[in-house]
Amino acid sequence: MQTALAFNPGSNSIRFDLVELPAHQTRAGEGKKIFSALIENLSDHAALKIFNPVSGEVTHTESHAIPNIAGAAHFALDLLRRQQPGRLDQITFAGVRVVHGGSLYTGAARVDARVLRDIESLEELAPLHNRSSLEILHALAEALPDTPAFVTFDTAFHLTLPETAWRYPIERETADRQGIRKFGFHGLSHRYMLEQYAHTVGKRPADVTLVTLHLESGSSAAAIRNGQSVDTTMGFTPLEGLMMGSRSGSIDPAILPFLMRKEHRSAEDILTLLNKHSGLLGIAGGSLDTRELVKREDPWARLALEMFGYRVRLAVGAYLAALGDAEAVIFGGGIGEDSPWLRTQVCAGLTGWGLELDSALNDRSIEGQVHLSKPSGRLQAWSMPVEEALQLAFECRLARDESR
Repeated sequence: MQTALAFNPGSNSIRFDLVELPAHQTRAGEGKKIFSALIENLSDHAALKIFNPVSGEVTHTESHAIPNIAGAAHFALDLLRRQQPGRLDQITFAGVRVVHGGSLYTGAARVDARVLRDIESLEELAPLHNRSSLEILHALAEALPDTPAFVTFDTAFHLTLPETAWRYPIERETADRQGIRKFGFHGLSHRYMLEQYAHTVGKRPADVTLVTLHLESGSSAAAIRNGQSVDTTMGFTPLEGLMMGSRSGSIDPAILPFLMRKEHRSAEDILTLLNKHSGLLGIAGGSLDTRELVKREDPWARLALEMFGYRVRLAVGAYLAALGDAEAVIFGGGIGEDSPWLRTQVCAGLTGWGLELDSALNDRSIEGQVHLSKPSGRLQAWSMPVEEALQLAFECRLARDESR
């Protein structure tokens, strides 16, 4: 048995879990969380949430002054020392999720000076995330200098995209000179859904063709053929693709210089607008949380939810056409798992593909793994909780085993 400490940073949050990994593990879902917590809304009033590691229910909340990711990482390590005495001294390795690995990494890697330089060099392509991973790694080096650290990259799963999918239709020499291509993100989540679905239906991942949906404040879809990602909605950066919590997703690129001229704003200002003040938040105003928006009765909240669902449905339709023979659509992530209205809106456009949604089952399913469609349908739908911590720990464990 190995024990991993898994860190999953966001732009303003940090999730940390202790994960037990059995000796002969073959997939991430065989791991077991033994401690799970989240620090979010980093500020003078950051929120600490501790979860039941089995059910995922919040068991304890506190407020602390934790202004940044570095402080959150040290706070997390101190909390673990208090609540899990002696456990940190027994962990086999630490693993950290990194959003952007470019074309450099096809899997997890042990942290050394070169890996740190590579993560830093790609920071401009994921400015909300790569820096957070580096700060956690520096905290681990200070607090646990004798514990090996590994990183796994959200981009790695999508490096199987064919050139027809990853190359943008812009002038080739310029794109190649600047390394411009589609990378894709949320690889941990999409791989977990693939492998968990394959296990559930008794198939090998290589025999499965799916559309997977990671739907949270950052959202993406992936087309998976025979166990490999062949297209995904996020691109060169995590801004492309679906409408998201505060991100616009794909828009006409001419809007950027138009706003720069008309509003007298810099490129950085416009990117901030598209990354932090658009999407559900930009349309509805006041909140990007779909759980809150569905309770509001104003037309802007309703429009925001309809736009979000419409764009998810467009992506699913495009990927079903690209794949030709997909067997299922998997709804994952917080919105995918607990939003029957979203699943209804998406699946309503898929009846022509042979999807027969079980409406009664869908309406009452807001947690857990659920087969949402009627078995007689040619295309199936599932809701699936995603355990990124288990996937992160498993991928880092594979890299550790290979490096020994």
